Amino acid sequence: MDLGIEGKVALVTGGSHGLGKQVAITLAEEGCKVAICARNLELLNDAEKELKAISPGSLGIQADVTNTQECNRFFEEAIKACGPAQILVNNVGGTKGGRDFDSASDQDWLDTLELNLLSTVRMVRLVLPEMKRQKWGRIVNIASIYGRELGGNPTYMAAKAALIGLSKHLGVNLAPYNILVNSVAPGSILFPGGSWDRFCQNNTPEAVEEFINRNLPMGKFGWPEPVGDLVAFLASDDASYVTGCEYVVDGGMIFK
Repeated sequence: MDLGIEGKVALVTGGSHGLGKQVAITLAEEGCKVAICARNLELLNDAEKELKAISPGSLGIQADVTNTQECNRFFEEAIKACGPAQILVNNVGGTKGGRDFDSASDQDWLDTLELNLLSTVRMVRLVLPEMKRQKWGRIVNIASIYGRELGGNPTYMAAKAALIGLSKHLGVNLAPYNILVNSVAPGSILFPGGSWDRFCQNNTPEAVEEFINRNLPMGKFGWPEPVGDLVAFLASDDASYVTGCEYVVDGGMIFK
């Protein structure tokens, strides 16, 4: 499908593997010039090669967006190489702390908020001036079903809930500038090196099957491509009257 975003410049944080990489690939297939960042240089280089094969103007930049200086550097190098950012996908995320409230330290809370919320705040601040000037922008924040339903660590749930709330606020307040902001809440998405991959490796086949039967109505884990397709749609003109919304991609898991 031609989403009408050929030639647009897209920034994707945490784009070296998993959902971020798939989002970047899907946007590149739509003709975007995509700049990704990640901390792991080896994974970043591999992802950059894949992106360049699809969209030659794309690139990877090693940066940790939980650090303000590195966040700024990623943004500056990306727009210098690709041009002004018109699409921003905040995919960086993760968690610190145990599954119980009592086991999470203050530092665990701060680290998890840095990963999931404050990195997004920093990136949004950077792209907004030019998006406002152009009167066109798309921001998609990758949240989680555990930001709206019970599950995961308390630090992670709270941070993703905050990200969903921020997306709604920005979606409404930036609408007059034609800057549309939405969030995507994936469920149990399986990809190499991800948390569900580790879950499958660290448990018996019987335990994995029991989890699937109890939690996943479609009888299987999700996969990255539907998330990438949804993000690309939300980044396009086809979603030109959609803002402040949260979209769940979980195969019906939240209804179990």
